[in-house]
Amino acid sequence: MTVDRLNELLLACALVLLVAVAAVRLSTRSGLPTLLIYLGIGVTMGQDGLGVEFSDPELMQVLGYAALVMILAEGGLATKWREIRPAVGGAAVLATFGVAISVLVTAAAAHYLVGLSWQLSLILGAVVSSTDAAAVFSVLRVIPLPRRLSGMLEAESGFNDAPVVILVVAFSALATDPQPWYQLVGTIVFQLAVGVLCGLGVGKLGELGLRRIALPASGLYPIAVLALCVLSYAVGALAHGSGFLATYITGLILGNAKLPHRPAVRGFADGVAWIAQIGLFVLLGLLATPSALTADFWPAILIGLALTLVARPLSVVVSLTPFRMPWRQQMLMSWAGLRGAVPIVLATIPMVAGIEQSDRIFNIVFVLVVVYTLVQGPTLPWLARKLRLGATDGATDVDIESAPLERLRGHLLSVSIPSASRMHGVEINELRLPPGSAVTLVVRNGKSFVPTPTTVLMRGDELLVVATNAVRDQAEQRLIAVGRGGKLAGWLGRRPHPGPPGVSGPPGRSAPSR
Repeated sequence: MTVDRLNELLLACALVLLVAVAAVRLSTRSGLPTLLIYLGIGVTMGQDGLGVEFSDPELMQVLGYAALVMILAEGGLATKWREIRPAVGGAAVLATFGVAISVLVTAAAAHYLVGLSWQLSLILGAVVSSTDAAAVFSVLRVIPLPRRLSGMLEAESGFNDAPVVILVVAFSALATDPQPWYQLVGTIVFQLAVGVLCGLGVGKLGELGLRRIALPASGLYPIAVLALCVLSYAVGALAHGSGFLATYITGLILGNAKLPHRPAVRGFADGVAWIAQIGLFVLLGLLATPSALTADFWPAILIGLALTLVARPLSVVVSLTPFRMPWRQQMLMSWAGLRGAVPIVLATIPMVAGIEQSDRIFNIVFVLVVVYTLVQGPTLPWLARKLRLGATDGATDVDIESAPLERLRGHLLSVSIPSASRMHGVEINELRLPPGSAVTLVVRNGKSFVPTPTTVLMRGDELLVVATNAVRDQAEQRLIAVGRGGKLAGWLGRRPHPGPPGVSGPPGRSAPSR
């Protein structure tokens, strides 16, 4: 590649990124998931548009897997354990047993309504059974959902990628390496178990290492965290387990651990995930040929109807009824099964395997994702309002960033008080911080001052708290507790709950059952 060619490529990439960033604003105003805009950019640049040629499904699959690792890592880092904890059981059932129901119903529709072979039908049913929480939340920003429901959507999207990938690979090998159903189930259980163990192991070891070793620059912490998530994927995959599940669990552990510079880590991971999403969807748009999609438009509509109106609701009802989820939440869960990047990426697996008519699967999945995202996306906020599923008012957690003070054997905590925090109106001495910690500085309206014990904290304040290593965790727990429960936190029963083995999460009340 010549220097001039490299300069042209960099120019094109920069323009695409700028257009994609500007498109986020349009997405926010219109309520449409950004994936549609990014796919549109790719299609516009493709063979039927500006003429950019990209027709390598094998390269697309490799790049797609790499992008999904970054997206899953960011999803785990951004997920709050206390919010998904009450929903983990139901999400796990929905991501496994519910996926099986969805695959069978969708495959039957593809075989009997469209006339696809059973192998192609099973592959298609598996491909479209993975949901995308990012697509759901991009259209539900204006209507916060109840904690249990939002936690269910997040956990399901993080869990269901792994079994779906296993099913697509297994169904793609049916002609050359058929497996009895019980062997397939055993393979899924084994790979999920290995993925969980690898994710827990890498996540916990990474947490211990990052808490005990003070890195010389704050910018190294985000790099280390993402490297651990990638390491978790590689270890899980090389151990013949689910690398995707390992990545998500490692991200979940590190995102809820009390690591230094947590907001910076999450901000960096969020930026990397945006780049991964933009690149992924643009490449998928380039890979698609609009002129070839028209022949599979109506088959995609029929299969999408079966998936949206039969398969998804049935899987939700069967999976979540035993967990006593109210019918209104089940209705929203059924309609909120938006598909995103994962199904289109997985549609390249049978293409790489050389399965006959696999290009039809890609076309059907592409049309299905675009059309039903256009239909379901804008109607989700309306349905949430009709079902009266807006979240009740609650306190917003204070934002705490920790920076290690290695020579002083302590930590400097930077605390931001959001508008909905119950820390508003609390005096400094009413924080009741443990001995060995103190509020040293308050920044209010751009001006800083040293507080007195009777200084009243206000929403929008930023605090600097110094704590020794011995009481750092207690100080952070106390700050979070006061932010949720006010000056009487602790006396009213608002105490931290323990996280599960391998997950160190921010303390606080468990989410109430709804």
